[in-house]
Amino acid sequence: MPDSDRLVSYRRAGRLVRRGLEAFARQLRETTGQGRGFHCLITDDRELRRLNRQFRGQDYPTDVLSFPESDEPGRAFLGELAISAERAREQAARYGHRVEDEIRILMLHGVLHLTGMDHERDRGRMARAETRWRARLGLPAGLIERTKS
Repeated sequence: MPDSDRLVSYRRAGRLVRRGLEAFARQLRETTGQGRGFHCLITDDRELRRLNRQFRGQDYPTDVLSFPESDEPGRAFLGELAISAERAREQAARYGHRVEDEIRILMLHGVLHLTGMDHERDRGRMARAETRWRARLGLPAGLIERTKS
């Protein structure tokens, strides 16, 4: 498990405003995660493709993957996220906001998955939660909203 003082690590992520992303991860831990920790790796498409293939059997890069620690209620550590900085850059350009904002959107989406939500099966519960958290955290439109439009 990564050092608990650092919530975010970077590998082949390119230039990013890292201080703000670490602060946002801490904010997510205290709010959305209800004080429970997580770790987020920000990396490249190649690594996300490898992880997606290894853990989901899907041979393509994706923007965010979530790996819950366990299904036990009350656990202190939620799990881990992996985010593709390359996907984030492309999506930020497509939707007209900064890459760091896109990474925040992806991080929020991933943390919601770590808390047990699943937008593919929950009849809109995660979409509603993502919309509420996005507004509270001052983020642009989220992943679920964008796929509906």
